[in-house]
Amino acid sequence: MTITDPPGGHGRPAVPSAAARALARCVAVEPGKFAAAHWGRAPLLSRAAELPNADGFTDLLSPADADELLSRRGLRTPFLRIAKDGQLVPAARWTGGGGAGAEIGDQILDERVLELYASGATLVLQGLHRTWPALIDFARDLGTALTQPLQVNAYLTPAGSQGFATHYDTHDVFVLQVDGRKHWRIHPPVLPDPLERQPWGGRADEVSATAQGPAALDVVLEPGDALYLPRGWLHSAQAQETSSLHLTVGIRALTRYAIVEELLALAAADARLRAGLPFGTDVADPDAIEPELTETVEALRDWLLRADPAAVAARLRQRAWPAARPAPIRPLAQAAALAAVDADTRLAPRPALRWRLDPTGDGKVALRLFDRVLTLPAGCEPALRALLTGAVARVGDLPGLDDDADRVVLARRLLREAIAVPAE
Repeated sequence: MTITDPPGGHGRPAVPSAAARALARCVAVEPGKFAAAHWGRAPLLSRAAELPNADGFTDLLSPADADELLSRRGLRTPFLRIAKDGQLVPAARWTGGGGAGAEIGDQILDERVLELYASGATLVLQGLHRTWPALIDFARDLGTALTQPLQVNAYLTPAGSQGFATHYDTHDVFVLQVDGRKHWRIHPPVLPDPLERQPWGGRADEVSATAQGPAALDVVLEPGDALYLPRGWLHSAQAQETSSLHLTVGIRALTRYAIVEELLALAAADARLRAGLPFGTDVADPDAIEPELTETVEALRDWLLRADPAAVAARLRQRAWPAARPAPIRPLAQAAALAAVDADTRLAPRPALRWRLDPTGDGKVALRLFDRVLTLPAGCEPALRALLTGAVARVGDLPGLDDDADRVVLARRLLREAIAVPAE
C-alpha cells in the first residue's frame, strides 16, 4: 500500500493535498502507522475528537441528502437495497413506474420505501461514489491516497433495528458514522483475507458460532466516529435509541491471487501447458493423473521462472484502472472550451486520471489511459508529460513543440479526449 503523496505520472494522479486530507478524515493515526499496523491486519477505531472535521461527515451525506435521493432523484435499482430481519426485501415490493414520461418500472417509489422503513427495514443507498457530488469527490481523493478503487454505500437504519446478521465482507471497509448511534460487535475472521469468490454464506455455521464468542471490539459509534475493518473480520451493527446513518467505503484492492490469475492467463502462451492429456486418460483415477500432474507442474514452474513483469503489470492495469474512474467532466463546458483555446489558455490534468506514456518505437508515443490508448507523434511526449504531471499549465509554455499552433492543436485534442480540463 502506498500512502505517500504521489507526484503524478505512470498512472499515479497528482492530487496529494486532497488525498491526504481524505485519508486523515478516516484514520486517527499517521499514514505510515496505519499502513504498518492496521492495513489488511487489524481494525482501527477513530473517535470524532481525534479526527479533523468538527462537523463529522454530514458534509458528505446528511439525512436530508438521503431523503432527497430517495424522493427527488429518480433513483432506480440497483442504487437501493432494502433489508429486513436479515433478509433482502424483493425489489418488486418497492419499485414501479414514475408516471408520465418516466414509465420505466424499476424506479424507487418513495411511499413504499416509507412503509418499509417505518416498519424497521434498513435502506442501503448504493454506488454513491457515482451519484452524489460530495461523495464522488471524496471517493476520488481517498482512492488516490490508497491507490485503490473504492465504492461508497449508505446505510439508514431505524431505531433499534439491525439490517444484516453477523457476516464478513470480502473487501476492506471504512465505516463513517454520520448520524445517530450504532452498536458494533467485531469478531476475528473465520477465513483470513477472503477473496470475492469466498463470501461468508459458504461458512455461515462458522460465522454464527464465532459470533457467539467474545468480541474483539464491542463499541458504539457516535456521529463523526470512523472504523476501519480489514476484509474477513466478522461484524454486526444495531441502531440505538434513534435512527442511524453511516457510510461504508468499500476498498476493492487487488490481491496476490489476482497476480496468480493473470500469470495463469498468460501461461496459455506456453505450448507444453496447452497440450492435451494422453488418449484414454481416466481423469478420475489419481494414479493416471499423477504423471500428468508432475509434468504439468514442471512445465508451469519453468514458465513462471520466465514470466515477464511488464506483461503481468499490463494485465493488472487493465483490471485496476477501469475500476477507479477519474473525476467527472462537464461535457458542455468542455466542448465550449475547445473553441476558445489559444496560447494563453491554462489547462490542468483531469483529476485522478491514471496514465502511462510509452514509446512505440516507430516515431510515436502511446498514452495509455483507463479505457483506451492514444497514439501521438513522439515529439508530443515532453508536452504531454509536462501537462499531465502538472509542471506546466499555460498552453503556450508546453515544451518540445515547434510553435503555438502545434501547442493549440495538442491542447484541443487533450480537451476533446477528456484528458485535460480547463484550469480553475
